[in-house]
Amino acid sequence: MERPDSHPTIPAPRVGVLLVNLGTPDAPEPRAVKRYLAQFLSDRRVVEIPALLWQPILRGIILTTRPRKSAHAYRQVWTEAGSPLAAITAAQARALQERLGEAAIVRHAMRYGSPALAIEFAALKAAGCDRILVAPLYPQYSGATTGSALDALADALKAMRWAPAVRTLPPYHDDPAHIDALHADLVAQLAALGFAPEVLLLSFHGMPERTLELGDPYHCHCRKTARLLGERFAVSHPALRVETSFQSRFGRAKWLEPATDKVLAAEAANGTKALVVAAPGFSADCLETLEELAIRGREQFATAGGRDFAALACLNTGEPGMAMLEALVRRELGGWI
Repeated sequence: MERPDSHPTIPAPRVGVLLVNLGTPDAPEPRAVKRYLAQFLSDRRVVEIPALLWQPILRGIILTTRPRKSAHAYRQVWTEAGSPLAAITAAQARALQERLGEAAIVRHAMRYGSPALAIEFAALKAAGCDRILVAPLYPQYSGATTGSALDALADALKAMRWAPAVRTLPPYHDDPAHIDALHADLVAQLAALGFAPEVLLLSFHGMPERTLELGDPYHCHCRKTARLLGERFAVSHPALRVETSFQSRFGRAKWLEPATDKVLAAEAANGTKALVVAAPGFSADCLETLEELAIRGREQFATAGGRDFAALACLNTGEPGMAMLEALVRRELGGWI
């Protein structure tokens, strides 16, 4: 039977890969930051307070005061390519595309802001991808990050009449490829420093302690990443003390401890003169690493008496990180490519 002229053109079947990260404002300006924060902090995965209680606080207090302060912080790290997180994630997608070649089409998306997950997922489907791997770039699982990205994926699927087959990248906090990449990358950065650090502080993004009590595995995943990485450094750098902390506290609830800012101050007050901080929970440098750690962290350490300080870069598009990402993606695409 010949295809009728009215029949839509259907692209040849392809495999797609969608890298997903958290998101960023479109500009380092209060209005753009307000839009971003409104979307981010309205996600019930992020703030689990009932909406009837939370929304008046969010819209009456937080969104009237925080955007200006956050915009100032974003301006300190903004680049010609825009937000560091957006630029680096886009570069990771381009680098992965080069590595995979014709085996798959690679795009990237943000959970909040642009490019939106639903739009990029639909673009892969429109390009003929009948099988798509969605890869949240969060090594450690949290309902507020990976879980929320999967919520957005479910919403995108619900809007499609003809949905593709879907796989998702599991957490890789303890994957040997991830630990290998982190260790190799950090060792290279340590070798390039002009001082010998006494302490390597592994700073992870914080979460309310209540999330741990409710069953979120994030804290355990962070601790396991830190333990495995610490074991590697015990062999390669036996004189280097490795510590773990949690940053970015927000609100009055009790958060995971110890807090990064307090650890930095305590280390300096107790006599540590040379310290480096790394963020193995972030796949790409962003506001939390470039401003909170590299700028404010340095100030906190120096004010308390510290001397030498460095905030090490995330894996970003470096060879160790991209080799790891390619290996993880190819593993999850087994049978598809």
